[in-house]
Amino acid sequence: MIRNYLKIGWRNLTRNKSYAFINIFGLSLGIACSIVIFAFVSYQLSFDTFHKNKDRVYRLVTEWHDDEVGHSAAVPSPLGRAFRSEYTYAEKVARVIDYNDALVAIPTGKELKKFNEEPGVVYTEPAFFDILDFPLLKGDKKTFLNNPNSAAITEKLAKKYFGNEDPMGKTIRVNNHTDFLITGVLKDLPPNTDRRQEIFLSYQNLKAQSTWIANDSSWGGVYSGSQCYVLLKPNVTPEQANAGLKQLVMKNYTGRDQKVWFFKLQPLNDVHFNTDFDGEADKKYLWAFFFIGLFLIITACVNFINLATAQALNRSKEIGIRKVLGSLPSQVFWQFISETALITLFAIVLALGFAYFALPFVNGLFQTQITLHLFSNVPLLLFLLVVGVLVTFLSGSYPGLILARFQPVLALKSKLSQKHIGGFSLRRVLVVTQFAISQMLIIGTIVIASQMRFTQTTDLGFNKDALVMLPLPINDKVKMNTLRTRVAGVNGVENEALCLGAPAWGSNNNTSARFDNRDADEHWSINLKYADDNYLKTFGIKLIAGRNIFPSDSIKEFLVNETFIKKLGLTSPDQVIGKRLAINGGSQSAPIVGVVKDFYNYSFHSTISAICIMTSTQNYRNLAVKINMKNAQSTLASFEKIWNETYPEYFYSHQFVDDRIRRFYERDTVMLKLIEVFAAIAVLIGSLGLYGLVSFMAVRKTKEIGLRKVLGASIKSILWLFGKEFTKLLLIAFVIASPVAWWAMTKYLQDFEHKIKISAGIFVLAILCTFTIAALTVGYRSIKAALTNPVKSLRTE
Repeated sequence: MIRNYLKIGWRNLTRNKSYAFINIFGLSLGIACSIVIFAFVSYQLSFDTFHKNKDRVYRLVTEWHDDEVGHSAAVPSPLGRAFRSEYTYAEKVARVIDYNDALVAIPTGKELKKFNEEPGVVYTEPAFFDILDFPLLKGDKKTFLNNPNSAAITEKLAKKYFGNEDPMGKTIRVNNHTDFLITGVLKDLPPNTDRRQEIFLSYQNLKAQSTWIANDSSWGGVYSGSQCYVLLKPNVTPEQANAGLKQLVMKNYTGRDQKVWFFKLQPLNDVHFNTDFDGEADKKYLWAFFFIGLFLIITACVNFINLATAQALNRSKEIGIRKVLGSLPSQVFWQFISETALITLFAIVLALGFAYFALPFVNGLFQTQITLHLFSNVPLLLFLLVVGVLVTFLSGSYPGLILARFQPVLALKSKLSQKHIGGFSLRRVLVVTQFAISQMLIIGTIVIASQMRFTQTTDLGFNKDALVMLPLPINDKVKMNTLRTRVAGVNGVENEALCLGAPAWGSNNNTSARFDNRDADEHWSINLKYADDNYLKTFGIKLIAGRNIFPSDSIKEFLVNETFIKKLGLTSPDQVIGKRLAINGGSQSAPIVGVVKDFYNYSFHSTISAICIMTSTQNYRNLAVKINMKNAQSTLASFEKIWNETYPEYFYSHQFVDDRIRRFYERDTVMLKLIEVFAAIAVLIGSLGLYGLVSFMAVRKTKEIGLRKVLGASIKSILWLFGKEFTKLLLIAFVIASPVAWWAMTKYLQDFEHKIKISAGIFVLAILCTFTIAALTVGYRSIKAALTNPVKSLRTE
């Protein structure tokens, strides 16, 4: 019986090729999107789930409860030692301190091979490998990082550095400073872990890197790369451990700091998703992708229903004969379900092809390593099975029931009317659903694109264009001044300044502030910008009161911004000129000599901070250079030559400030690209659905159109028969989509402190786009129906 169903189904598909193509293509697009979204969501949910004791692994994080709540995935470096020695909650505790962009050299006789490792290195306590499962392939797990100057690297780096030689006992030199002996080789890190460093150094060497971070008394600040992982004992709850952390605050902080500093445990399964603590993914976006995939499948199923019911009249005699010959309604129903299953099967096969084709684009967009190993991926196979069954029954049940209810006498006499084939109301609802989804995605695309344009065109309070940042790999005053002098003489250079970073750079240093010898620090932190006296001119920052700082190698004077004045509760910038400001816990103090106009020091996701600009040669990490872009290529080539001659032991790199700022919005840019693709697919599927509805109407109104033409109706009036129907449907869809889209986009924009307003123009543009697409879709089929010879139309049975 099933073989017979499939055989007849195949005949129907080959006989109605356009019907089959539209159905298969529409379903395959929706299913392909759902496959890619399923693979992406599964990949994100798999992060760090491979660790044996994952349910007992936590990371220590920091919160500051001041004028606002601040968050950091890092903690003061002494916290791990104190938690381990003073409490028995943890089975294992390990501190890990990472540094990005490390230079690794391999000293092999006269030759010195150099590698720039962007993920950097991490100083690690040995217990880290008892907490997280990163298997050691070579070396003794009990001792491989116990001694100073010992290191472990991954298989991939071992092959990169030493080829096919055994790396054990070989030497690597980090940042042209310290030699490390390879005492362990780790299995390559899986792609679904948030730990990216592949070079692990003995924690005992941290002091040579930073005496402040290595000091077990450095409770007053947090370095962003200082993290701590704990493995709780089986009978210990996170609440018990958090209570212990609270006691550590009371013991190591005094005064107001005891109410400001908070440490707590963050579960390992929350690390990847908590954006407050630098999580890479946001679960609300994963949910958004899930619902988009679901909506696209629904719109594809709607197409099938529309086209199937439009074809029902053409199959009425076939069904009538079947019933006369003894077919039961259930047999007719399962016949149609079998045909639907056949179409769904072809659609899934085509969808897999589309998904494989789209995966490199997704991996490039998200910097992921998602793969589709169909036959070894049981969850994906189950997903495809569930999708296949659901799509088959969602798409096939309604048309199948309609065909099963046909009265054979009416079918054979061609007396079937609209009410016998299911009515037109459901198809109206389905098309409204399709275009409501499409319009929501279109509105979302317009809002996100407008916000991205806002971030690119809004005045940041400083100049970000044509500014190049040249790194200073070591803190050598003579070399940095040599570099600056030679760069200043290059043709095309307009200005230059030594600094820690650009006004908005991503890496920020915040500390406490005490104004005018007050009794206590302010209830907010201040953002420090180390820069020379040419900083304001190079970046076009405006001075609104006082004067600029004088040249100096150390901290002598301060510049502050308007927000600093507002946070103090003062009304005039002149009120702070000449007053002293103490920073870094009172260890550094100097007079305020000027006030600058506010500029954005973070992305638009954050508020503008109170800012303090000061000279400090030992904290300069970049040379900022303003260039003339007309000669950019030759100018940059000169920079590279001069830099390599100044720092021959290091790798040259440069970065434009506007490129760095663009990185603030990487997640939003990715979201925009994805929603553009999804909106285009939804519109395409919706257009196919419209085409199906027009086809249905053209069949239903064949004689009506013929009579109208015989009685003198114009083509324009006949086209309006179709147009008025779809105009109403699209307007209804718009009324439904607008409030939902407004709510969703309002939620999206809540992540921005500085944002656009959702204006009426956005919705007008969305409805105009939809009407244009609908007019193009409906136009062809309706014009064809309007131009049909009325004689042929009136003879139609």
